[in-house]
Amino acid sequence: MQDFDEATAVERVDDGRFRCTITDRWAIWGPMGGYVASMALRAAGAVSVFDRPASFSCHYLTPGTFDEADVVVETLRRGRTAESLRVSLVQGERRILEALVWSTADVEPLEHDVTTAPDVPAAVGLTSFDDLMPEEAAADRFSFFDHLDQRPVTWSPVWPPPGPLPPTFTQWMAFRPKATFTDPWLDACRSVVFLDLSSWPSAHQQHAWKWPERQEWMAPTLDLYVAFHEPCPDDPWLLVDAQSPIGRHGLLGWDGRAWSSDGRLVASAAGQMLARRLPPSPG
Repeated sequence: MQDFDEATAVERVDDGRFRCTITDRWAIWGPMGGYVASMALRAAGAVSVFDRPASFSCHYLTPGTFDEADVVVETLRRGRTAESLRVSLVQGERRILEALVWSTADVEPLEHDVTTAPDVPAAVGLTSFDDLMPEEAAADRFSFFDHLDQRPVTWSPVWPPPGPLPPTFTQWMAFRPKATFTDPWLDACRSVVFLDLSSWPSAHQQHAWKWPERQEWMAPTLDLYVAFHEPCPDDPWLLVDAQSPIGRHGLLGWDGRAWSSDGRLVASAAGQMLARRLPPSPG
């Protein structure tokens, strides 16, 4: 098991240039998208003159390989209270990810908050996914999930379901072994990973019943946008509440929110997925 801060570390090579290592310890099929995106966000934080990440958006261009990668950060605009940065993550000639990041200074607030967190049980009162999952499924799960404690709000032992379920995903999540981080950029990365993770599982609820023997489709994320609202570096748990309300023309839209344990909206996100049919099993 590897701490999230160690797994997403970036090493400065030169002005605006960094190196990172994409490891198979954080794999879902290939490198998990939010995990790779976190390296781009951390590199932006190392360059930015401001301490507060405001938003992150990226295009996932190709999954990449489990190897070293280069991260290049360019400042597009820097003002008195905000800075725009572009981040490229590459392996050799292959562009893995292109991202845009806004950071901001402390400014005089203009505030309102009419958000309402979902009315769900607290994480500490729910059973971990590790204890809910059948042993045979646990043996085949991706290595990424070794680093995550998941507490689903609802659970059915019957899978696949007999019919379509609402295309939603509501789960408490915490990294392990280390769950919280004081660095504001690393704390923001938690939201990037957790929200990115919720995209396909929310859409999958509508379709899993169609594949009683083996999963026949997947939907890689094309793009991701995350807005950071309220840092919560002392809270180990984030509630992720996501939905995929529509799938058309091979595209699956989704949006989600991350909430603190005391009901504050930490971050919100949206993106598109591209449906792909999985190749048949060998033999």
